[in-house]
Amino acid sequence: MAHYLVTASPREELMEELLGRLDRDELAALRPFGQALTSSLRDSRRLPNGKAIWEEEDYCQPPLAQERAAVLDRYFDAVSVEPVVEGTGWALIETLPALFPDLARR
Repeated sequence: MAHYLVTASPREELMEELLGRLDRDELAALRPFGQALTSSLRDSRRLPNGKAIWEEEDYCQPPLAQERAAVLDRYFDAVSVEPVVEGTGWALIETLPALFPDLARR
């Protein structure tokens, strides 16, 4: 299993929609990645430049191909990934403000 630190530009006009879908756990049913994506997006952070950042586990080549096709490309632009050791991405960003403060760490 590979882990990535994902950075992306949120489409601000669609963040309320994504928040609602995450709150209702709509993405969790997507297979095989729904649970991991839901958890990661719930805990995603916001960089000072406004971009979103989170750690994601993934098995695809190229990374996040299924997630992008099903979800990420609707809500984010300029999605980029950097390989990390599991948990180190979260450790690097834990002090940043949550992208979805009402959902983080539920």
